[in-house]
Amino acid sequence: MPQTRKFAKSYRLLVIVFGLMAAGVLVKWTVRASSSEAPAWMHALVGVPVPDHDEKTDAVLLYDEATLSVQPNGKIKQFTRRALKILRPGGREYATVVGISNSERKLLGIRGWCIPAQGHDYEVKDKDAIESAVPNVANGELVKDVRAKILKIPQPEPGNIVGYEIETEENLFNLQDSWNFQWGIPVRESHYNLQMPPGWEYKAVWANFAEVKPTGEGSNGWHWTVNNVPGIRYEELMPSWRGVAGEMVVSLLPPGGAKKGFESWADLSSWSFTLANGRADASPEIKQKVAELTAGKATTLSKIQALANFVQRDVRYVAIELGIGGWQPHAAREIFGNHYGDCKDKSTLLSSMLKEIHVDSVLMVVNTYRGAVTAQSPPQKQFNHMILGIRLPDDVQDPALEAVYKDAQRGRVLIFDPTDEITPLGRLHGPLQGNYALFVMPDSGQLVRLPTLPPASSGIHRRGDFTLNVNGALTGNVVDMRYGDPARAQRYLQQGITKKEDQIKPMETLLSHSLGAFQITKASIGNLDLRDQPFQYSYTFVVPSYAKTAGQLMLVRTCLLGEKSRDVLEKKEARKYPVEFEGPQRDSDKFEIAIPEGFEVDELPNPVDIEYSFGSYHSKTESKDKKLIYSRTFEIKELTVPLANMDELKKFYRIIASDERGTAVLKPAAAKVGDAGATSH
Repeated sequence: MPQTRKFAKSYRLLVIVFGLMAAGVLVKWTVRASSSEAPAWMHALVGVPVPDHDEKTDAVLLYDEATLSVQPNGKIKQFTRRALKILRPGGREYATVVGISNSERKLLGIRGWCIPAQGHDYEVKDKDAIESAVPNVANGELVKDVRAKILKIPQPEPGNIVGYEIETEENLFNLQDSWNFQWGIPVRESHYNLQMPPGWEYKAVWANFAEVKPTGEGSNGWHWTVNNVPGIRYEELMPSWRGVAGEMVVSLLPPGGAKKGFESWADLSSWSFTLANGRADASPEIKQKVAELTAGKATTLSKIQALANFVQRDVRYVAIELGIGGWQPHAAREIFGNHYGDCKDKSTLLSSMLKEIHVDSVLMVVNTYRGAVTAQSPPQKQFNHMILGIRLPDDVQDPALEAVYKDAQRGRVLIFDPTDEITPLGRLHGPLQGNYALFVMPDSGQLVRLPTLPPASSGIHRRGDFTLNVNGALTGNVVDMRYGDPARAQRYLQQGITKKEDQIKPMETLLSHSLGAFQITKASIGNLDLRDQPFQYSYTFVVPSYAKTAGQLMLVRTCLLGEKSRDVLEKKEARKYPVEFEGPQRDSDKFEIAIPEGFEVDELPNPVDIEYSFGSYHSKTESKDKKLIYSRTFEIKELTVPLANMDELKKFYRIIASDERGTAVLKPAAAKVGDAGATSH
């Protein structure tokens, strides 16, 4: 199933035509530009007021027009016309245009122009484009029937206007289109035209934007316009692009036709079910493998675990999706025979294998970016991933199975991602938690909210024992245990490390953020492949000058490692979007520092106790048995913090930052009566 990219970059890539553009992919060729004059519609934009923007804006979209025409033969023609004004050097990327063709889509034409602030116009045509594999797609060069035409418009310099037109014809798998009129840059005006044969109807649903009524144009033609649409600037920890960008989703409704756009989530569920129906039928080879994997397993849960582990680890993830292949899984027998497949394939194969042990399951589609699909979203194909809902039999009762959705019809449904090779059965990767997924059913599919696991299911727990000498040098060892998503992240990181000596680099990075000069003298990792166990780092290090001196006093920062504070809200610009955490977590630290002989504690940092609905933080420093003992817990309980709570969140992080800088003061120990050298009266 198609995978979307991180929003931090994708908001700049909406110049992609029909879903793909290579921002940052510099195609090197000589543009054979002619001096033909740009069309009248572009020249009409010369000198028009640009939409409001700030000094960081790289470009503005002056004109955007999309036309969708339903042909009498049932094919769909789409025509796109856009013009942008480049404001800064970073805006040059908007002059690279990509058109995609495949077995279902024919690229009829692509051309572009530049109107420079001074000098003559430039034109590039279809023949000037470079044909290539689809850019930025893994193994894209292996796909022969999906091709890209990349057109680079010349002279995209600040002050110049670039524009292009693209026309395609295709057979839509379902009769639905989206008008995405909000970009990462400001939009002066955007138009959407819909032309349908007589008797056809449409249903338009708006998201993240006030509804605009259309005007009629001729026989069954409709036109929408929006003006002065602000750009969406990336903010750290903001929701998914799809969750905030304005769009209109249009479903086409032919007279008496079974093929139509989605009017409800049940329509989309039924369509997806039709594509997957029969694909999970087991072959003799699958039946034999199930018998082999479950032989000797005494419980239903142990059998489920064996099958899930096989599909997770032994079936390689490969996604080369052509046409309807982006939505339809392969047959289970093919997936098993090839030992590879994408998310739909892996979920389908596991469903097939579970059926052989009499365990029911249901395919579920989801978007990997929480917030891209919500309960308020219009029904549309905004899913990019498929997972599996496993109906737990009554005899399967295990508290380790936390990712359970309780359904009125299906009972307890365990949510499992067979594509995620590292997250074990019973757990769920953070971005999927609290997300919306759709049951793929023949007639009663429903959009449901996936479970949010308790904070304790994911986190980092550190324990450290240290010794401080009279010169301020610190020596000690740390055991760092990671659960849930932090464990997952480190296992993925370690998979890419080939040299044993490089395994300690994550530890070096952690220490460099918290300490000055240091030296790791011993280090190891544990439970790398035991994915149902916490991942572990153990390391010993020396900090030559940890404590600071002030006269006879010694100042010791008690929070040695780890940064829980964030500067996400410490910006000049006002926050525009809620904060979206990746997942719940509960971290804890406990550091014990043996103080040097001849010193005693003079002053300790104040304890901290803060509780908000979204999170909590508690810390304290104690003096006991000639040791400084610092302990703290940090917890994220809610995944979304609304704008109304930004002041609380800012205060939360500021208090944490202050605590992480807190110091204990040591002073020379007072001489006791009877000590050698003491005066007696």
